[in-house]
Amino acid sequence: MQKFADEALIEVSSGNGGNGCVAFRHEKYIPKGGPSGGDGGRGGDVIFAVRRNMRTLSHLKYKQYFKAENGRDGEGKGCYGRNGQDTVIFLPPGSVIKDAETGETIRDFGKDEQDFLFLKGGNGGWGNIRFKSSINQAPRKALPGKPGIKRRLQVELQVLADVGLVGFPNAGKSSLLDKFTNARPKIAPYPFTTKIPNLGVLTLGSGYDDAKDIIIADIPGLIEGASEGLGLGIRFLKHISRTAVLAFLIDIGDDNFLQAFDILYNELQAFSPELVAKRRVIIATKLDLENGADADEADTDTIDVPAVPVRQRLEELKAKYPQEQVVGISVFSGEGIPELAILLGSLVAEDAV
Repeated sequence: MQKFADEALIEVSSGNGGNGCVAFRHEKYIPKGGPSGGDGGRGGDVIFAVRRNMRTLSHLKYKQYFKAENGRDGEGKGCYGRNGQDTVIFLPPGSVIKDAETGETIRDFGKDEQDFLFLKGGNGGWGNIRFKSSINQAPRKALPGKPGIKRRLQVELQVLADVGLVGFPNAGKSSLLDKFTNARPKIAPYPFTTKIPNLGVLTLGSGYDDAKDIIIADIPGLIEGASEGLGLGIRFLKHISRTAVLAFLIDIGDDNFLQAFDILYNELQAFSPELVAKRRVIIATKLDLENGADADEADTDTIDVPAVPVRQRLEELKAKYPQEQVVGISVFSGEGIPELAILLGSLVAEDAV
């Protein structure tokens, strides 16, 4: 199984053009047959293409140098050299190609998934057949092929999704993704269970034609200081930059539940002010802790019921953020799940308008 990779440094090179040929016809009964050297073939191009079934850049970790084929040299008897074969580099949707030296964005496949001809191969050189004239019947001149172009590139993957799940480790992101979709992410009662972004598709019922299928991304849990490089989250914050809606998951059973949203909001704002300008919803998870059971955790025997009832905590959360949409759910009992699906569908549809 290939490991997830969202960055790669590669070197690409188009093919050299083939050299032109100096040759003359040597056939019986045709003295001084004249020049017959053919042109060299054109070098192959470097092309990037999107494949929607790809989800990672791991293939670029194993092969980091891509070179198109050189054009073949021209030959006698007017034979032109064969053009070099193009090299096609496949990328997943959402990939961004940047110049490795300057950081300049060359192509963003999150905006345009059409095939991209990046480097053209060198032209083939002319053979001496091209230089024949009335005053030069036997030219001994041919041109070399033009060299190809070499570039070093930084390729980054930014996951394409409609909704990004944001929260601290063990806030219930993976459990919600599992409930909504068939993504089947790894779920366990210890922090940083999610090591890579997981994607799932939530299919809504009739009446939501504009947002019938919603792609949800589960991002590895953030911690305070993530925007400065702490924890696992900073590496994947870029993956929610393309989402239409952010869902902030708050563990209602955690004693610091009232500070969680502020911390998460500040980390996202420090990373990119554009992130906090997106549509969002606050989701209070684990309402089933009222009864001492929680499906978001693997070992229900170790669950501690909060001293303050979770229903009261939910009301406190709503009171603190009256300007935000705050909903409570339980993945274990299913409470609030259908309503949340409808809400997410509405928010995604609003963004598309």
